[in-house]
Amino acid sequence: MLPDLTQYLWIAWLVFAGIFIIIELLTLEFTFLMLAAGSVIGGLGVNLLGGPWWLQIAAAAAISGLLLFTIRPLLLRLLHRGEPARTNVDALYGMGGRVVAAFVDGEGGSVRLDNGETWTARLAPGADSPGVGIRVTVDRVLGATVEVSPATTPSAEGSTP
Repeated sequence: MLPDLTQYLWIAWLVFAGIFIIIELLTLEFTFLMLAAGSVIGGLGVNLLGGPWWLQIAAAAAISGLLLFTIRPLLLRLLHRGEPARTNVDALYGMGGRVVAAFVDGEGGSVRLDNGETWTARLAPGADSPGVGIRVTVDRVLGATVEVSPATTPSAEGSTP
């Protein structure tokens, strides 16, 4: 005679929730997190209250669907609010720096940016040649060279590195 496997259904709900959480850690879109919550709240909850297997599945599906269409959009909106962080070369535009090697005819200077990197630099067209130690701002990135112009704020030139 076969044992009644429905008495072990609570283990299946915990396994489902664990699998969904692992998948969520790989995707980071809150979809599988909502499925895991539906499995625990609906499936395991109804199981612990003594409900039949079909009611457990229905409750898990209903709660997962409810969470997917109510809580998930709110979480995504919170996650994606604000301006995305600029990275790599995009983060250099507008960054300040200080001249560490003088410019010769607008070419061949060197600047230390505020992020600590030292870059080969050239002056923007029409810009006056700043001396060593003067603050500059990155206007463009041209390969491994940045195009800079002197900083326009008077307080920036008087500050120390």
